[in-house]
Amino acid sequence: MTFNQDLEQTLVLIKPDALKLSLTGYILSQFSEFHTQLRFAGMKVVHVTRELAETHYAEHRGRPYFPMLIDYIMGRIHYKDLPRRRRVIAIVYSGPDAVRRIREIAGPTNPHQAREQRPGSIRALGTVVPIVDSEGRIIAERYDNLVHASDSPEAAEREIKLWFKPNDIMPFMRLFPTTVCERLYYLRGNQIQSNYEPGSICLLAPGDMAWESDLKLLEAIQKGEEPPEKVWIVAAKYLINEATQPLEE
Repeated sequence: MTFNQDLEQTLVLIKPDALKLSLTGYILSQFSEFHTQLRFAGMKVVHVTRELAETHYAEHRGRPYFPMLIDYIMGRIHYKDLPRRRRVIAIVYSGPDAVRRIREIAGPTNPHQAREQRPGSIRALGTVVPIVDSEGRIIAERYDNLVHASDSPEAAEREIKLWFKPNDIMPFMRLFPTTVCERLYYLRGNQIQSNYEPGSICLLAPGDMAWESDLKLLEAIQKGEEPPEKVWIVAAKYLINEATQPLEE
C-alpha cells in the first residue's frame, strides 16, 4: 500500500537542546498544518542509541566534529548527568513539497547564518559551539540548531526508513514500498542469522511488515554483497526504546 506519489514526506528531529529549552511547543506550532499545509504521518519519542546516531550522521564520519555531533544528538551534552532525559522527538510530515516547506521554516543549518538570512526561522534561536583540541585550539564547530530537517526527498526517504518502521506510520500514509517478511532475521553483533542463538535479537519474523529496501539490504548482507556494518541501516529502528539496549551513562 502506498501513499499519493505526488506528495512528499520529510523527517524532522526535535533535538535535545530544543527539549532542554522547552521549545517543543513553539517548534510544533511553526511546523503546523496552518503554516505548512503538511500533516503528521508518524511521531515518536526516541532514546537515541549510538548505532542510530552514527548511522544517521554517517556522511560526517571522520570529520573532527563527528564525536561531538554524536554526543549531541544522543543527549549526552545537554543532559550530561541525566541519562534518562536524553531523547529526541522524531516526526514524519506529509504533504505537497514537504522537504522545501519544512526547510524554509527551519532555516539555514548554521544558526549564525539563520539569524542573518532568516531571522524568523527556528534555527535563528540556536547557537554555534566551538570544538577545541587538548591544547585549547578551535578545530571545528558544532551547531546547536534545535531541529534536523531532511535536505532532499532522497535524504528524507533514507532517514524516515532509518527512524521509523512501516507500522509506525498509518497505512494510508506510507509513501515508500513495503512488503511482508517471509523468514526470520536475527541480529547478533553485526551479523544477520536465520536461527536464534543466545545474545541474538529478532529483527523480523514471518508476517512482519517491512520496508522493501530493508529486506533487499538484509539479503545482500547475508550474501556478502554489502558490508556487515550496513546492517544498522535496517536494525537501528527495530532497537529504538528496546530494553535490550543498555542506557549509556
